[in-house]
Amino acid sequence: MQKTVKDYIRTIPDFPHEGILFRDVTTLFADARGFRMAIDQLLHPYAGMKIDKVVGLEARGFILGGAIAHQLTKGFVPIRKKGKLPGAVISQAYKLEYGEAVMEVHDDALQPGEKVLIVDDLLATGGTCEAGIRLCERLGAEVVGCAFVVDLPELGGRKLLEALGMNVHVLCEFEGA
Repeated sequence: MQKTVKDYIRTIPDFPHEGILFRDVTTLFADARGFRMAIDQLLHPYAGMKIDKVVGLEARGFILGGAIAHQLTKGFVPIRKKGKLPGAVISQAYKLEYGEAVMEVHDDALQPGEKVLIVDDLLATGGTCEAGIRLCERLGAEVVGCAFVVDLPELGGRKLLEALGMNVHVLCEFEGA
């Protein structure tokens, strides 16, 4: 039987807190066939679309986004947690389960009119990706899609992003938070 992307992802119970089932994509990244499969499948719906830059959300989105940018021969733009980027940045706050966080991007990372694909490993509540979308749009870029390896549908991230008008592509889903 042929393996799917989901088969390469391990679940670690009680990480980072008791009761959480952590979906660990490092096992997917470590397997050459699994990693290649994930990159190919993340790219598939966007074949033939005009994409100027690939945006990766910290941190595992950097791994996926870098590989996708390479495949497309396009530039890669990291969106990072506050305080990690040197130089002039713009910031976007977003809500977490408990409190707030801030994401940043260089103020010259994207040009008005550029079409971007946002990539990350996991879609949970959608807050991080929403912050990324807002940053891209503030720089004048158009987000043509948001691609994820894993969706946790019970947390509502996909619905949030689709309500923002985003095209959302996921490779697999896991039940539970």
